[in-house]
Amino acid sequence: MDIFVYSDESGVFDYKHNKYFVFAGVVFLSKTEKDKYTRLYTKAEKDIRTSESIAKETEVKATGISNKNKGKLFRSLNKAYKFGVVIEQKRILQKIYADKKSKQRYLDYAYKIAIKRFFEKVISDGIINPSEVENIRFFIDEHSTATNGRYELREALEQELKWGTFNYSWNTFYPPVFPKVKSVTVDFCDSASKTLVRAADIVANKLYYKANSGQKSSLDSNFIITYLP
Repeated sequence: MDIFVYSDESGVFDYKHNKYFVFAGVVFLSKTEKDKYTRLYTKAEKDIRTSESIAKETEVKATGISNKNKGKLFRSLNKAYKFGVVIEQKRILQKIYADKKSKQRYLDYAYKIAIKRFFEKVISDGIINPSEVENIRFFIDEHSTATNGRYELREALEQELKWGTFNYSWNTFYPPVFPKVKSVTVDFCDSASKTLVRAADIVANKLYYKANSGQKSSLDSNFIITYLP
């Protein structure tokens, strides 16, 4: 069994000017499911490109289309599994914002916790059997992580999902989510060339809007959201 994760961010990681920062995306539990939603999303994008007279060379992004059409794109992902994390920025330690490395470490932590909680939920609900998962492929918008931080995120995800983690402060080992997984790969992509990374942009934008409007309830039963801290 192969799992495909597409994700993007919304907001700016800056507590002085932004209340929330969001990572979110879509998760597909098979290639068949991934291909199905690629077709659905592409069709919705094509309709919006026509209705809003968007040139072929221009990317259809949440920031450039009407709220009505953002809703249409989001609905094209109905029943697809989604995950997200909402960071309330003023509640985390201000020293995290002191330098780029500490900010990136926190964002990597937030991302891996969000996807771990998503997987724990679908496993506990009996949707997937962790022993049957062979490969997990992440596709992340290339703007989401600084170039020199990409290896660290890849390593953090592999550690959490494939090898397990050890908390030295508590002398506790946390076993891997997928003990028999063969590979955990991370590709940083240009959203212009990855349809489902653009879909993740719409999902992240929706969650960001909901957070800023004070709506902390899940958007639907397939959208598993983590709140930090």
